[in-house]
Amino acid sequence: MPSQEIYDQARDIQAWIVGLRRQLHRFPELMYEEIKTSQLVRETLDELKIPYRAPIAKTGVLATIGTGKKPCIALRADMDALPIHEEADVDFPSEVDGKMHACGHDCHTAMLLGAAKILKMREGQLPGTVQLLFQPAEEGGGGGKQMCDAGVLEEPPVEKAFGLHVWPLLPTGSVGSCVGTMLAAAGQVQIVVRGKGGHAAMPHYCIDPVTTAAKIVVELQTIISREFDPLNSGVVSVTCFQAGDAYNVIPPTAQLRGTIRALTAERFATLKARVQAVAELVAKANQCEAEVEFPGIDYPPTVNHPEVWQSVRSIAGPLVGEDQVHVMSPIMGGEDFAFYAERVPSCFVGLGVRNEEQGATFGVHHPKFKVDEEALPLGSALHACFAIESLAELSAGTS
Repeated sequence: MPSQEIYDQARDIQAWIVGLRRQLHRFPELMYEEIKTSQLVRETLDELKIPYRAPIAKTGVLATIGTGKKPCIALRADMDALPIHEEADVDFPSEVDGKMHACGHDCHTAMLLGAAKILKMREGQLPGTVQLLFQPAEEGGGGGKQMCDAGVLEEPPVEKAFGLHVWPLLPTGSVGSCVGTMLAAAGQVQIVVRGKGGHAAMPHYCIDPVTTAAKIVVELQTIISREFDPLNSGVVSVTCFQAGDAYNVIPPTAQLRGTIRALTAERFATLKARVQAVAELVAKANQCEAEVEFPGIDYPPTVNHPEVWQSVRSIAGPLVGEDQVHVMSPIMGGEDFAFYAERVPSCFVGLGVRNEEQGATFGVHHPKFKVDEEALPLGSALHACFAIESLAELSAGTS
C-alpha cells in the first residue's frame, strides 16, 4: 500500500484541513445542537461530490465512498463541543461564550473530511465501501449509540471500524492504542438526600441532610479502596455537592452528583449496585432518605479487537516509525466509540498532538486545551490508510 504517498497527499492539503478545523473551532456547538457543524460537513461533502445521508441521530451525517457493496469499513469522527469558556492561546478562539472545542472534536471532523478528500481521489481503486460517520453528541449524549440504532453499520454491513482521538499525552508525530480495553465504562450518578430542615442554631430539631451527604461522599470511596481489586479497579468521583443557600438554615435536602467508572461491564454493574446500597444505607443510619438515580446514558468500555489493533500497528509503523507507535495502558476516561466496538471489530487510536514549544500541553476538557495542528494531516492519512488497507485485506479474504 502506498502509505507514504497518501501521507504526502495529506500534507499537500494540510492548509485545507487546518482551515476546516479553525472554522469549526470558532463556532462550537454542544451535543445534538451541531447545526452549523453538520452544515459545514455537508457542504464540504457536496464540494467533493461524496453522497451522504442526513440527518441521522438528529445532526449526524453518514457519507459513502466506494462501490456501495461489501466489504465495508467505517471511519468515525465526533462533532460536538463542551460547555467550557475558552482560555487557550490561539488566533482563532471560540466566538461562542461558554462553549469551546476542549476535546478536539473539531480536529476529528476536519481530519475525517481530509481523509474523505483523499479517498475520493482513489475511489475507483477501492474494492468495497468506506462509510464516514460524522457523529453528534459524544460528550454524554450517546450519539454513537444513536448512530448505531439508526443503522449506520448495516447497509452494507460494516466489518471493521476505526476512530481517532487527539491525545495530548503523546507528542506530535506519534500514535498510541492497545489491545483489549482502552477506555472505561462510564456513567453518571445523582443522589438526593432528604432530611428535615430548620434553624441552624437548633440542629436537634432537624435531621441534617448535609452531614449525611458528607458521610455518603466519604463512604462511597471505601467501595473502591476496600471492595475492588486494585488491579481491576474503578472510580467513584463526587463532583458536585449542593445544599441550601443560607448560613443559618439547615436545608431539607442535599444533592450529590458525580461519575462512576470501571474497566469491565461486570465491574461497572457491581459498582452501580454498591453505590446505591451504600448511599441508601448511610442515609437510613442517619435518619434520612436517599434517592439514587443514574441519569444519562451509560457508556460501555471501549474494547479494541486484537486483529484490528495489529492492523493499526502495521499501518502506522511505516508512517511514523515503529518507535512512535506506543502501546498504551487503559485509562478511566469514557468514549462512545464503544458503541461501535460492541457491534463490529474496531480499534480506537490516540493521535499525538503535544508540543511544548507551542504550549500544547493541557489535557482535554481544560479551558486552555490546544493541539499542534501539524498532527492533522497524519490523522487524515491514517484514516485513509486504515480504509484502503482494510478493504484490500477483506477483499482478498473473500475472493
